[in-house]
Amino acid sequence: MAKLLVKQVRSKINCPLDQKRGLEALGLRKMGQIVEHDSNPTILGMINKVKHLVSVEEAK
Repeated sequence: MAKLLVKQVRSKINCPLDQKRGLEALGLRKMGQIVEHDSNPTILGMINKVKHLVSVEEAK
């Protein structure tokens, strides 16, 4: 299964509550933090919800 590196690049200040919860569900708590996840439909849906706050790249 492919791995994804998700990095928070923008602040969650002034975001709706569902987007803040989406970031926390992904494990992102502060700016610049990077987490690794498997690529599955659940994770991809969460990333899609906050795509303007994060950057995503495939892990090697």
